[in-house]
Amino acid sequence: MKFSVILRGSAGVGKTTIAKELAKQINAKIIFFDKLLKDMKLDYVPGDKWIPEENFMKANKEKLPMFKEKFKDQIVIFDHNFYHLNHLKDLINNLDCDHHVFTLKADVNKCIERDKVRDKTLGKDAINAVFNLVSKFDFGSLIHTDNKTVQEVVNEIISHLPEINKEKN
Repeated sequence: MKFSVILRGSAGVGKTTIAKELAKQINAKIIFFDKLLKDMKLDYVPGDKWIPEENFMKANKEKLPMFKEKFKDQIVIFDHNFYHLNHLKDLINNLDCDHHVFTLKADVNKCIERDKVRDKTLGKDAINAVFNLVSKFDFGSLIHTDNKTVQEVVNEIISHLPEINKEKN
């Protein structure tokens, strides 16, 4: 990988929308960790309110070598909540490339409102639960998405990517 961008934040904060627009503008591939976990049947554990850390670690171990080979000459965006600090650190430690982590933040009520317009809503309780998990720690550059357009957030992210700034000059 040329380098990676890791977008983390609560459900409803705008990660996927921002990841898609950012990918277009910087010619990057996106790895949607939710889809990855679902495909590996690691996404839902009966009786648990959230996905256990060991499921994320298993996904890292099994899929990262393939991603590093498949996307070795590309910019990659990882899109997920990343609410387990050990999982996030393991991902970073095993990337073997420069990385840029962004924690996207918004008011929980804004996340709940955004969830209501999704095709598959998570619901208020799930949004609150994920919001509380993600809010336990900040990591990387903090970007508040409240009252900003998608393009404003993307521009803010790009401003932190020196490789992109060099290519534009």
